[in-house]
Amino acid sequence: MKFNLLSKFNPNNYRGQTINHAGAKAFTLSPEMELYSAVVTRSINDSFYEKDQERLARLQKLISACNPVFVGKLAIYARTKMYMRSVPLVLVTELAKLHSGDDLVCRVTDGVIGRADEITELLACYELLNERKGTKKLNRLSKQLQKGLSTAFNRFDEYQFGKYNRDGAIKLRDALFLVHPKAKDDLQQVLFNKIANNDLQTPYTWETELSALGQLNFDSEEAKAVAFRAKWEELIDSGKLGYMALLRNLRNIQEAGVSYAHFEKVCARLANADEVAKAKQFPFRYLAAYRELINPMLTKAPSQGVLEKLTALMKGQNKGYTGELLNALEQAVQASAANIKGFDHETRVLLACDVSGSMQTPVSAKSKILLYDVGLMLAMLLQSRCKNVEVGMFGDTWKTIVVPRNNILGNVQEFYRREGEVGYSTNGYLVINDILQRRAQMDKVFLFTDAQLWNSNNTTDHIQTLWLRYKAQVSPKAKLYLFDLKGYGQAPLQTLRNDVYLIAGWSDKVFEVLAALETGGSALDAINNIEL
Repeated sequence: MKFNLLSKFNPNNYRGQTINHAGAKAFTLSPEMELYSAVVTRSINDSFYEKDQERLARLQKLISACNPVFVGKLAIYARTKMYMRSVPLVLVTELAKLHSGDDLVCRVTDGVIGRADEITELLACYELLNERKGTKKLNRLSKQLQKGLSTAFNRFDEYQFGKYNRDGAIKLRDALFLVHPKAKDDLQQVLFNKIANNDLQTPYTWETELSALGQLNFDSEEAKAVAFRAKWEELIDSGKLGYMALLRNLRNIQEAGVSYAHFEKVCARLANADEVAKAKQFPFRYLAAYRELINPMLTKAPSQGVLEKLTALMKGQNKGYTGELLNALEQAVQASAANIKGFDHETRVLLACDVSGSMQTPVSAKSKILLYDVGLMLAMLLQSRCKNVEVGMFGDTWKTIVVPRNNILGNVQEFYRREGEVGYSTNGYLVINDILQRRAQMDKVFLFTDAQLWNSNNTTDHIQTLWLRYKAQVSPKAKLYLFDLKGYGQAPLQTLRNDVYLIAGWSDKVFEVLAALETGGSALDAINNIEL
């Protein structure tokens, strides 16, 4: 079954006008498009305009309004293409409530389990969303979900099970007894017996190794420092330090004082294009690592003394070799952008980043990365792949900023430092008004935003009417792309008409959706093409 809802204008997908959270005129989306945008921008924390429970309730309502096959494909797309972990489990759980009669739930369950701990995570999600209480909270588990988990159990080895055999409310052993998976062979049965008997080997991981070392008593702080330096060097040599763990521990490795030879190994691995491709990291993970190296020394408005220290670091003039690590991260991001289909010198591109107050919301409860950081990262990734491009940011005002193309992380920091220059409203209409007044002929206009645009200047100007005027008077073939970073469920313009397109998500995979649109496809094609 196909669900190519957006390949051309369909009156059934346009549901009329509404008001966004900022109180401005906006337009509603089809249930499938709204669910897609809500899913790929969902994190487990409150957003600026919407509490987490409210968003969950909206997800549940949208799921029930969509075709079950579409929901299943979206769950697998979110897990395998957008690298999301929590929201696919929500989709599977809700699908199990609503759908029965075939093996759809079984196939989707198997498709969203990418790590051994997601078996227990899914059961915990199922228990929570079904409001199970009492002694046997998971009694009468969905049979199709159970079959999908049984298949997933046979995909993991002892190392993977041991790595994620955590002491949570639902343990791996509990899941085994609940699901009763049939072992694919004798070796797998031996492994299941080990899980049942709590006899899994403790795996060699950076967490277990450092934890064990931390339990020892040392004669002095110096002896402790020597031991931890040796352990970090051993972990780097072992190849057992995962790429994401490497990103998260650059400061720790630096502070441990590992040898320059080991720093070279770290930098080489960070910058390796094959490692970057296999790691499947959100682009903002590199930004977080970058900031960990330069913060707290660098702030939005650094003093001259701080800038001098940063300059020294960038030149590698300290014992931590910070400059080399920063360069390696920049190379890693460049590698992650290598497959993005940009635009040639004949295509005139404008990238506009929303740095308003509502964009200053963390992407998750524990993250220091904000929504506008995500928008800036995506914009700079795309900028690096375009030849004829202008970039800028909007708040109270709109301002273009000249930055080099091949300095992605440094450019994000430059925008981050200067965002106060345009204020904190969401006057996205000024972007279109500017190119209209200048009669600047753009082929592609991109807005990276939470889509809660309005006009704080008390004029009648609205981005919808300005865009229509721009196409009529300046650039009839121009296209406008809204990169929705929060998925509140409205668009500031009518999508599907007048060359206006909506794309959602935080991963660099959003540019695959852009490529599909460029060839006449749909924003939902990538989801509809998922095999079940």
